[in-house]
Amino acid sequence: MSDRRPDNAPSKIVQAGEFFELEAGQDVTDSPLYNEDIAPAKIEERSWNTWNVAALWVGMAICVPTYTLGGVLTAYFGLSVVEALLAIFLANVIVLIPLTLNAFPGTKYGIPFPVLLRSSFGLIGSNVPALVRALISCGWFGIQTMFGGMAIHLLFSALSSGWASLGNTGIVIGFFIFWTLNIYVVIRGANSIKLLETLAAPMLLAVGVGLIFWAAPQTDLSAVLNTPANRPEGASVWSYFFGGLTAMVGFWATLSLNIPDFSRYVKSQKDQIVGQIIGLPLTMLLFASLGVILTAASKTLVGETVADPISLIGKIDSPFWVVVSMIIIIIATISTNTAANIVSPTNDFQNVFPKLINSKRGTLLTGLVGILLMSWELLIKLGWVVSDVSVESMYSNWLLAYSSLLGPIAGIMIVDYFLVRKQELDLISLYKKGGVYPSFNPAGLIAFFVPVALTVLSMKVDGLSWFYSYGWFTGSALGGVIYYFAASQLGTGKLPAAESQEC
Repeated sequence: MSDRRPDNAPSKIVQAGEFFELEAGQDVTDSPLYNEDIAPAKIEERSWNTWNVAALWVGMAICVPTYTLGGVLTAYFGLSVVEALLAIFLANVIVLIPLTLNAFPGTKYGIPFPVLLRSSFGLIGSNVPALVRALISCGWFGIQTMFGGMAIHLLFSALSSGWASLGNTGIVIGFFIFWTLNIYVVIRGANSIKLLETLAAPMLLAVGVGLIFWAAPQTDLSAVLNTPANRPEGASVWSYFFGGLTAMVGFWATLSLNIPDFSRYVKSQKDQIVGQIIGLPLTMLLFASLGVILTAASKTLVGETVADPISLIGKIDSPFWVVVSMIIIIIATISTNTAANIVSPTNDFQNVFPKLINSKRGTLLTGLVGILLMSWELLIKLGWVVSDVSVESMYSNWLLAYSSLLGPIAGIMIVDYFLVRKQELDLISLYKKGGVYPSFNPAGLIAFFVPVALTVLSMKVDGLSWFYSYGWFTGSALGGVIYYFAASQLGTGKLPAAESQEC
């Protein structure tokens, strides 16, 4: 539905309670920076309550990568099981800070993530961080779609021996079936995502409880928790712990940036804050703990160590339970993938060319890039490429690497909105040139590229290796500090005194 004002009247901003809404006139709707899919959410569209937000996080947190986090920390970061679980919990408490803070402008003004970036990086400059975030999401989309393809393959294999004989080719076919399901949900819009997350959350919790009952009688929990750390004897725990902590912060560093894509539909600031607190840290801890316990118990349960739940459930000697479990895992992975990995790049790609790329085209572009980024794994599955690269080791290094890229963006966004802009944005100027926001904000670009350059340098210089190992923390702090002082010096501060919001 169009939000164009009648008779082509000039755009204006109206306020209703804590919300601001844009009534767009022709001056905005004709702007090359505007389309209706990235326009501010109308007040009547802001219907998500606390439990919708909590369900969103339950639906995103209960997924195969969360299940494997404990194993990644113990195998590649040298932590004990208890240290790994503590790192996961603390990381998700920490990431709640940028999540809730960056959600504020989305809730207040109804704007998505790339439009919010226009304040700190400029109307055109916003595409730099937005595309960085988009490519990371597309990578995650490909990974999750591969897991979903595996689940579809195991589901059909339990129903048909002919399908089971396809082997890895069946996984590749499952990949594209799952890809289609994800794209369909997102094209249908935000309400379909809200409905999916709300329905999926209790089902996912039920699967977790069921797996616990299945594994508990054959698991020595005290032995699992006392598993020694995989690091040199006598080595200090702290460097290993903080490296793992940084990687775990990186797991949701993506959403800590584009949370406005969802908070723009929330009823109030209280709903988004409480919903995120309820939905994220405890869910992540419980499902990661389940992964650690079931991986340790898998040797007893199925005769070999299995690190992901899809493969583990696939070995259950009961076609009925395999089918039921795979259906729920497919729903779980769709709920994660659509919300966490498709919505953001869909908006980010629109931000580049709003008049050429709408929500549907942005979604399809996200899907195509996701296929491209996973093409190597698809070719391996088909036997066309041979590779001995460890997915787990690549995964752990990737978490560190991209958290170093996203940290500065998080710091810049928070400092811009709360300290520089004092929680005041000009909605009209965010969507057209010639307003209070420049095409390129040098303060934001400097504050982003300096920490990124130091991160690259730290990978080459031994004395600076800590900057990379703790990349999200060092990057967000340095990016925020540089932006604050650069904005002060360059004059990209608060809105001019004469600028007013029509209410």
